[in-house]
Amino acid sequence: MSVDADEDATLDGQTRRGTTTQKSFGRRALGWLSEGAIIVIGALIISTLLRSFVAQMFLIPSGSMENTLQVNDRVLVAKFGGFQRGDVVVFEDPGDWLGPSQVTENPIRVGLEFIGVLPNSATEHLIKRVIGMPGDHVKSAGDGAPVTVNGVALDETSYLYSEGGVQVAPANIPFDIIVPADRIFVMGDHRNQSADSRCRLTNVNAGEAPGMAAFVPVDKVVGASVAIVSPLDRISTFTVPATFAAVPDPEQPAPADPEIREASPGC
Repeated sequence: MSVDADEDATLDGQTRRGTTTQKSFGRRALGWLSEGAIIVIGALIISTLLRSFVAQMFLIPSGSMENTLQVNDRVLVAKFGGFQRGDVVVFEDPGDWLGPSQVTENPIRVGLEFIGVLPNSATEHLIKRVIGMPGDHVKSAGDGAPVTVNGVALDETSYLYSEGGVQVAPANIPFDIIVPADRIFVMGDHRNQSADSRCRLTNVNAGEAPGMAAFVPVDKVVGASVAIVSPLDRISTFTVPATFAAVPDPEQPAPADPEIREASPGC
């Protein structure tokens, strides 16, 4: 049985159109997937670059900075612009400030933290307020006396922890020090819950000058806190307390080693 030539041509045309349609859809689907992959990879690259060079989020694990920061606050930290007295800074553990980590690392979470999707929850970072810069003379008579920097008493009432109308003392144990070069002196806003610089002034580490362990190397500082970004009812920005504007620069260059004029064990 023969097939009419016109009918054969029609059937062949329909077959070709069907094949072309299938190929066109396949190419479009492949194009969509390729474009989607490029967008996702580009977003991840941008996020990673922002985290590495611009800003990074950190999760607050403890109450050492209450009530300025609460446990589980998420803080945005700028990695440019430097820092100054009064800033709240995040820094890597300068050495034995933290005990061994008890956190089991989840590879997926670590990856998401690395690219900046999740805030950094790493236990090797701390967050404190900068009280003394290199060369600053920081002291307190203890017993609730104010902390002075280069002879100026700090009014810390705007940020020190308080509960039930009672504010923690600026310092309970006297100290008198000069911050060495390339180091900073830091304290937590909840002085009764913060094992900060004043608590380590009598420490002696092998190969270091006495008291050096109390001061954070400048190159360990990740950056200054810019804002609390979560939870929503805690969103706010950071400003340097006005009291630090009255502190003059040190009169002498910063010494290579810390000058520990007075220090007692404890905080």
